[in-house]
Amino acid sequence: MRALLILAVLLLAVVVLSRLPALLKSKLPSAPPRRDELVKDPVCQTYVLMSRAVRGEAEGAPTYFCSRECAARYQRGERRA
Repeated sequence: MRALLILAVLLLAVVVLSRLPALLKSKLPSAPPRRDELVKDPVCQTYVLMSRAVRGEAEGAPTYFCSRECAARYQRGERRA
């Protein structure tokens, strides 16, 4: 009787462990792959890769700059070069 109990527990463990990767994968949020796109600096009008841009916020929306200097100029109100 004890051997059957041990066998049942082992069988249950094998079933659970075989489904574990699928369970973990379904629980994790999946983010869509992002392309590295070009964004335009509102100060100097330069296009820069989003991954290399300096990120800021203006009116709740993300704003991207080619450098910290352009971001500072934007904060001071200098919108165009």
